[in-house]
Amino acid sequence: MAVGFVKFGRPRRTARRRSLAERIDDLLPQTQCGQCGYPGCRPYADAIAAGEAEINQCPPGGEAGIRVLARLLGRTPLPLNPVHGTPKPRAVARIDESTCIGCTLCIQACPVDAIVGAAKLMHTVIAAECTGCELCLPPCPVDCIELRPAPTDHWRLEGWKAISPQMQARRRTDLARRRHQARTIRLAAEAAALAERRARRHAPPQPTEPAAPSADPRQAVIRAAVERARARKAGLRAHQANEKP
Repeated sequence: MAVGFVKFGRPRRTARRRSLAERIDDLLPQTQCGQCGYPGCRPYADAIAAGEAEINQCPPGGEAGIRVLARLLGRTPLPLNPVHGTPKPRAVARIDESTCIGCTLCIQACPVDAIVGAAKLMHTVIAAECTGCELCLPPCPVDCIELRPAPTDHWRLEGWKAISPQMQARRRTDLARRRHQARTIRLAAEAAALAERRARRHAPPQPTEPAAPSADPRQAVIRAAVERARARKAGLRAHQANEKP
């Protein structure tokens, strides 16, 4: 009898169906600048998916961004709404380190944690991670931050692989999305920890329970000896009292 062999291949992975908001967010520039009227690109994507926002509120995406959003949603492209700003060339923030006073306000404002430094120490921008959102400019009390044109993307080699300008732009937006998500998680954790510390500080003191007697057998022996000594002393006093005339 012939025996057949069954070929077992790798099980096919079932890809999770991406939500409409995720697909919209994938087309946004991830500057996290808030010019659209929302606190980040993902909230704006959620609003578009819910029908609460138009597709023409993103100046960094410009007309090209409006067209790809219209294509995804099957809508007619709209002109950019000037209420939200005008398109600008991609830029990167730079801090004049000789003027910086180390106030940390720009660090707190950066939506992707692209500024490093500490209080009363020099700050600097990680240029490769800066999205050019301009949110660090208003809080700076000494105007030591300026925007400079970002380097133009060109074809380049990574080993034997040619990386197109489009691929470089995609990597940039993916990195900005991840860094913004990480910052959001970090801030939420810090807020929760702060709330917990405040709650503990203002909570009424808990009543303390009396300490339980020690379970050490040596302590029990000592207590028994003390009780015997007390009993002998009490008996001696009673005997002396009876012998008195």
